[in-house]
Amino acid sequence: MHTIDKEGRILLVDDEPAILRTFRYCLEDEGYAIATASTGEQAEALVQAQVFDLCFLDLRLGADDGLDVLARLRVLAPWMRVVIVTAHSAIDTAVNAMQAGAADYLVKPCSPEQLRMAAAGQLETSRMAARLQALEQQAPAAGTDLNSRCPAMRSVLDTARQVADTDANILILGESGTGKGELARAIHGWSKRSKRDCVTVNCPSLSAELMESELFGHARGAFTGATENTLGRVNQADGGTLFLDEIGDFPLALQPKLLRFIQDREYERVGDPQTRQADVRILSATNRNLQEMAAEGTFREDLFYRLNVITLTLPPLRERPEDIPDLAERFLLRFVSDYARPARGFSEAALAALQRYPWPGNIRELRNMIERASIICTDELVDLAHLGFEGLPTGNVPRAGGELSLEELERAHITAVLGNSGTLDQAARILGIDSSTLYRKRKQLGL
Repeated sequence: MHTIDKEGRILLVDDEPAILRTFRYCLEDEGYAIATASTGEQAEALVQAQVFDLCFLDLRLGADDGLDVLARLRVLAPWMRVVIVTAHSAIDTAVNAMQAGAADYLVKPCSPEQLRMAAAGQLETSRMAARLQALEQQAPAAGTDLNSRCPAMRSVLDTARQVADTDANILILGESGTGKGELARAIHGWSKRSKRDCVTVNCPSLSAELMESELFGHARGAFTGATENTLGRVNQADGGTLFLDEIGDFPLALQPKLLRFIQDREYERVGDPQTRQADVRILSATNRNLQEMAAEGTFREDLFYRLNVITLTLPPLRERPEDIPDLAERFLLRFVSDYARPARGFSEAALAALQRYPWPGNIRELRNMIERASIICTDELVDLAHLGFEGLPTGNVPRAGGELSLEELERAHITAVLGNSGTLDQAARILGIDSSTLYRKRKQLGL
């Protein structure tokens, strides 16, 4: 088998050597990586050992029934698109094959141009589906401004652009809500890998066992509920970028396998001893101090150094007050368009309050506040009353030990946690209280 080509990996299955040879030469001339099999058993062995994007499968394989082979291939590699190749006399069977999961069919004899067009069309469809899935996972915080007026932020962006076109691992640091994910996707977009996927793995969301399957994939029967083979995020990101969001929460038990992948670009799917390779650039982000965690033994020191080749630290929004008007206006324009509302700008009082507020939840909190204001404002200008600042601190950020009451400190802390959390349940877990208690405290504190 030829070395895997990033433009497409194709399996040809036919019991006629002349057809295999013709198809192979035609598709190799297009730059595709080709493997061939003359029996269903050979095809299944290849699919278990390698990852293919597309298969051309002859329905008449001597003693093998093409429909049975199709069914087995669909179980072994559900992501692989299968094009049935058949003679005129078996078109009805080809239609049955499509109903059983084949993507299309070709009628023999077919011209080289028909074969090339079929391959290109199926691979493009596969790439578009993968791209759509990646975009749905990323869900970027729309409106995050990467053209900052703040000198500290501009310095970070300049460094990010400078290192984007290398394959160096980058660790992005910053408080929750500062736009770490948006910067990671921008770095991918500026890089030579931009035509491939940027795949995000949200590290706190899964247990070590489920995280391993999510990251590396699993074989059918590897665990209860594993009814088919799956590709992991690493395979999806092959040739592109893997973004490990909140890497500080990556399961400690799984860190050796991640370290090995970063060092050698090798991995195994859960329940499958076959060693696989993937060409992936690693970006990671966290709001935690990994160096302290390494010293405490809660994060592997060698993994920290592998991730931390280049460090980019995003300043919190309170240190970027000059960016707040531009960000607020961009959010407002988006939301009034989405909700068909009348607001078109901010009053002077509203802009002044936006710049005074300390933004414990950073850009995420700003976005949420502007979305609310855009909905309730019935005038052309968003005013102070629409922003909901009542009861919120608008001076310096409250700190433990400062001259403030327990109620003020509690209000500031709960406000910050709410701003940094995606849901009320998540905020309640961080605060160590149940959701109903958090609900009562929000009413009590006027949040």
